Amino acid sequence: QVQLVESGGGLVQPGGSLRLSCAASGFTFSTNAMSWLRQAPGKGLEWVSHINSDGGITTYAASVKGRFTISRDNTKNTLYLQMNSLKPEDTAVYYCSRGARRGQGTQVTVSS
Repeated sequence: QVQLVESGGGLVQPGGSLRLSCAASGFTFSTNAMSWLRQAPGKGLEWVSHINSDGGITTYAASVKGRFTISRDNTKNTLYLQMNSLKPEDTAVYYCSRGARRGQGTQVTVSS
């Protein structure tokens, strides 16, 4: 069955960086587009970024463009999200997703 396991979250100061990872299994990762989503406390699910199957096309929400970079390693069945210049408003649970399916999430907290 499809499994998506996120990791790499934590507490970071404003301006800091984190790299999230998502280990995928149970499907052919290399032929599937993937996305990152996030949910801030008390708010709805927000789309963050999308990458096509070979990594050649990436898109970003306006709120993270220029600060976040999505990438993938199809040899390792792993999706990444490099997050730089983090802001308190980036605090959320981050999920990787394949279509409607998403993992359990990893918490990112940006605070001094």
